[in-house]
Amino acid sequence: MSKSEFHRADERRFLDERGSSGPLAPNGLNPATIMEKAVRERIIDSYFYKEQCFGVNEADIVDRVVEHVDFIGGVYGTVQKPSPFLCLAFKLLQLAPSDDILNEYLQFGGEKFKYLRALALFYIRLTRKDQDVYKTLEPFLEDRRKLRRKGRNGTSLTYMDVFVDDLLTKDRVCATSLWKMRKRDILEDLDILEPRVSPLGNIEDLLEEEDEAMRKAEEEQNNNGSESEGEIRSRTRSRSRTPRSRSRSTSYSRSRSPVTRRRSRTRSRSRTPEDRNGRERMDIDGPE
Repeated sequence: MSKSEFHRADERRFLDERGSSGPLAPNGLNPATIMEKAVRERIIDSYFYKEQCFGVNEADIVDRVVEHVDFIGGVYGTVQKPSPFLCLAFKLLQLAPSDDILNEYLQFGGEKFKYLRALALFYIRLTRKDQDVYKTLEPFLEDRRKLRRKGRNGTSLTYMDVFVDDLLTKDRVCATSLWKMRKRDILEDLDILEPRVSPLGNIEDLLEEEDEAMRKAEEEQNNNGSESEGEIRSRTRSRSRTPRSRSRSTSYSRSRSPVTRRRSRTRSRSRTPEDRNGRERMDIDGPE
């Protein structure tokens, strides 16, 4: 039997012989059936899984992630090719690493190991109990590192905290249907989890502070608005009066000046002949 045939037989044995009687994940699910059948078959038949995931242990997973994983996602492209991220997640389902190993994965920091952390968080969401999922994933909501996401619609940019929030709130991530967890409020009512304290503080206090700030801002705007309206009205009135008076005076003087000139000229012209005739008569007749 060749290496590829042995590899295929080993993978089929994991899928066929591991049933409910075998070791289950901590959340009670069968690791071999957590992913859909169509996705599992594409993973097993992919070149990356055959080449890079054969005979890999928990320590080798770190090297594979650093060398080959530069984006998160399930299947991508027109042929729906399984991503290296998803292939390594399926390999972790076979290896079933312990909590100590997963904690080691999560402790790796920096840009070099950010996809290793994302892979460990994804695996914990698939295999751990709901209270353990909340306790483990919620602290990483403060991780602001950038991640590349590749899917059927192309490549996009996301962040670690967004990816963790998707794991806690969505039903399907990276081409994998997530098992439905109980809501956090229910676990708090059952005293399984303590109420989560946000790094920003109490949400009710923040909302009250925002309401007070909004009220003060509205009052200041109203006060400034009333004063500004009064000033604007006074200015507009003063400005509207001055040009009107000026326009009236100028128009009055301009309109009347030519008329008076014409009248004066006409009067002088009309009276000059009579005056001349009278003066001529006075000269001819002489004084009385």
